[in-house]
Amino acid sequence: MTEVTGETGATAQAGTGLHQLSALDQAAAVRRGEVSPLELVQHQLARIEELNDRYGAFLTVTGDEAVAQAAAVQKGRGKEDTSPLFGVPTAVKDLVDTAGVRTTYGSRAFAESVPEVDAHTVTRLREAGTISLGKTNTPEFGCCCYTDNDLAGPARNPWDPALSAGGSSGGAAVAVALGMVAVAHASDGGGSIRIPASACGLFGIKPSRGRVSAGPRGAEVNGLAVQGPLARTVRDAAAMLDVLAGPMPGDPHWAPPLPAGETFLAHADRGPGRLRIGRYAKPAALGLDVGPTCLAAWEHASRLLEELGHDVEDVATPFGPGLGDFFAAVWGVQSLGYTVEPGAEELLRPVTRAWREYGRAVTAEQFAAAITGMQRAARSAVEATAGYDVVLTPTLAALPQAVEFFAETGDPLVNLRRQSAFSAFTSPYNMTGQPVVNVPLYWSQGGTPVGVSLVGRPADETTLISLSAQLEEACPWKHRYGSLL
Repeated sequence: MTEVTGETGATAQAGTGLHQLSALDQAAAVRRGEVSPLELVQHQLARIEELNDRYGAFLTVTGDEAVAQAAAVQKGRGKEDTSPLFGVPTAVKDLVDTAGVRTTYGSRAFAESVPEVDAHTVTRLREAGTISLGKTNTPEFGCCCYTDNDLAGPARNPWDPALSAGGSSGGAAVAVALGMVAVAHASDGGGSIRIPASACGLFGIKPSRGRVSAGPRGAEVNGLAVQGPLARTVRDAAAMLDVLAGPMPGDPHWAPPLPAGETFLAHADRGPGRLRIGRYAKPAALGLDVGPTCLAAWEHASRLLEELGHDVEDVATPFGPGLGDFFAAVWGVQSLGYTVEPGAEELLRPVTRAWREYGRAVTAEQFAAAITGMQRAARSAVEATAGYDVVLTPTLAALPQAVEFFAETGDPLVNLRRQSAFSAFTSPYNMTGQPVVNVPLYWSQGGTPVGVSLVGRPADETTLISLSAQLEEACPWKHRYGSLL
């Protein structure tokens, strides 16, 4: 059997261990002709066939389309140097339109929806020579910090299937952690990349506002949601961010581009220098306690950063308790952005209906006040931490919970309160628009991952990527996947 060697020296037996390679290693093997894009696609589709029913990673698998696309990519051999991910299988979150492919937004009300136009991110992924294997699982309209819906059921934690994988990019996280794909597209409006990254032991990047276009159909009225990568390695995530990044005509926000010739991937191979890092572990929400294991992960990361020569200082929580009210008003109104056909509202899940009912009750004056309050709070927080290169926080205030913990039976408000521990540290940075990464440096005694978040200066993903790569080298997590892959 042919041995495939990746650019990092990782090896796998073709046909049996290709899913163990990183995305960049898969691409390197394609460049050298050791494996074809079609062989990679067929191998990864077999992996999905083996695991998806149990773990709920995909809402739609596009096997025939992927095989055809792999053949087209194969004909484009010689263009491998145009993209570091050329020939690599991936997947697209089912909140983002893919022309000609069922795109449900996690809802029975859109169970047969087939868009006619690709999202710009889907176009960028295709032009980079990646091959989508389908649409990953998401909660209805991406409203929740867990992943469950009435079409595919829950996305289950790869480390313990009884637990939730988090959300709303839970399907993408499960697919990457279990080697169904090496890197996946995701999105984040209140923590939806970072929450499942923490729960599933992945590296995830929430890019800066305006770094990745949401066009042509995506709405950015409140500026909360962004799209980005989930991966097992920092370098894979950086490579996908290079593919996704860049404004498109008509975008309301534009993050400044990297200097000519620079890439995010290149920064993963550069030292960050000595950084000044602020840290806090008190959420803005009143009455919310942070679990001891989440605090232990935060302390562990703090010590590691100090050992690497960085200056780590305690800072006050830069957000006030009123921030949650602003977010709730905006989030409720945003949930109405999905136009449901008359009579189909009853197809929606209870928590989705609760968000939409709340959104309808928000007056124009209240919405304007929430947007204004959110922006003022964001400015104040950015100013308060401007003296630091990076800010360290826990990603979650609680460990992953049982799938049933988020059951949508009974009072939806109970469910919404239970979600608060999973977005308390994440959603504020959707309001500021700063880049944030989840780094999987710690595991609980029960064997589940516990991430920490690194917050960058506005539009400064490069420092986060350099620092994360340094942490990955100092405290590797790759070996942790042995039991999954």
